[in-house]
Amino acid sequence: MTRPCRRKLKREHAVLTYFSLLLLIPGGAGSQSLSAWVGANCEPCATLMVEKTGVYILEKGEEALMGRAWLTQHAEHTIDVQYFIWSTDNIGILAAEMLLNAADRGVTVRVLVDDFLIDAEDKTLVLLAAHPNVHIRIYNPNFSVGTSFFRRIANSVLDFRGTNQRMHDKTAIFDGVAGITGGRNMADEYFDFDHEYNFRDRDVLLLGAAVRDMGSNFDEFWDSPLAVPVEQLLKGLDEQLSKDATQQKFDELHAYARDPANFEPAIRDAIENMPTRFPRLLQAMSWHEVNFISDAPGKNRGDSGLSGGGTSTRELIEALRGARHSVLIQSPYLILPKGGIELFAELHRRGVRVRVSTNSLASTDNVPAFCGYFKQRPRLIKAGLELYEYKPHPHIQAELVERYPRLASMNPVFALHAKSMVIDGTQIFIGTFNLDPRSANLNTEVGVLIDSRELGQQLTQSIERDIRPENSWRTTSSYNPDREVSRSKRLELGFINLFPMDPIL
Repeated sequence: MTRPCRRKLKREHAVLTYFSLLLLIPGGAGSQSLSAWVGANCEPCATLMVEKTGVYILEKGEEALMGRAWLTQHAEHTIDVQYFIWSTDNIGILAAEMLLNAADRGVTVRVLVDDFLIDAEDKTLVLLAAHPNVHIRIYNPNFSVGTSFFRRIANSVLDFRGTNQRMHDKTAIFDGVAGITGGRNMADEYFDFDHEYNFRDRDVLLLGAAVRDMGSNFDEFWDSPLAVPVEQLLKGLDEQLSKDATQQKFDELHAYARDPANFEPAIRDAIENMPTRFPRLLQAMSWHEVNFISDAPGKNRGDSGLSGGGTSTRELIEALRGARHSVLIQSPYLILPKGGIELFAELHRRGVRVRVSTNSLASTDNVPAFCGYFKQRPRLIKAGLELYEYKPHPHIQAELVERYPRLASMNPVFALHAKSMVIDGTQIFIGTFNLDPRSANLNTEVGVLIDSRELGQQLTQSIERDIRPENSWRTTSSYNPDREVSRSKRLELGFINLFPMDPIL
């Protein structure tokens, strides 16, 4: 079984942290409800939100983090969050503390996390779930939480497909009014806070009708037999933990968030200006009919082995087949599933220009996934795809990462993680779907499809900026940038190339 490459993250006590600073702002949590704030700052929104959806694309990591923090702070009733990865690095810890803070003021918090890459200790999960307003469930728990080493091995051998079927969804829903979805997991590197390796990612902030669809999908996952409460998985452990131990854990989280060592004071002014920034963000929203696409728990019935597709796969294929003159795609991994190359070759024959922005060997965090692309690359070029491979130190990094001047001396790698598409300049997709067999057949995925010339132009400009020569290499039949990496990484690629792993990449 292929596991996505994950570096061991270090907690950086000097990390700039919106979550901790929010707790220090006078009149912060509870000063005005989310729905009241929307009504006060956008009078037409109450009417627009009934049938349409406000859309704002979150291109920068710090902006995406601030959005989540501010919405968590202002939620009054419910917060539902669903992630593939939730790390115990600085961002992960402070996000947990922020949710706990919301629970303390009476907000019902539901957290659904995939089992595969969760790195929280069992005791920590049980302690957090001990809060009366916090409910935690683990999706498809056959590998990590409450699973012994020998059981993991048995599951991998006896239920290979089941072990590889993961919940790749990433959603956060606040009071059923606002929602965020896109590529970002809950970890430092998805919000530009890691000192060695960060992702160029993309989310979308939504208000209105599509958020109700997000909520219905979350409920479907929450009620699925695949979503198991941590108390059930770790039965007996909760009985061993005293009320004093639980309170001590809560106190530790709160103390960590309030410790000035865990944030950079230079950002204080930006945080304190949030009450003026968010009204501008709301005014910048455009309102559209938004199609929130999502897979059902389990993706498909499983009777097709490692194939089978799903709702998200079918809807994206249908959108692509309707392209008339152009397709622009951004995906960190590019391993087309069965029929994919033929689909793009047919588009090319019809005169549709197809450009794809993806990672290079130099920037990728996942060499096995790059290996699948490496083997397909000649066929992709022959099928008419224009390929652009992201550089590990693109010029755009300084523009997208607001705190880059403080990171420049560390020279962090900047890799692509955004999953987006523009069709004919007027239809866009932003979500969690990678262009690979795993997203097509195994992982559940979510995202939004929107018909909008305005958003199409905005997203096109963003991706076209990423594929400029200073940010990406143009890969052709006569040139590729594979030799821009160390000999050891090329040897790793050659070794992995010996194994037939394409269906699970």
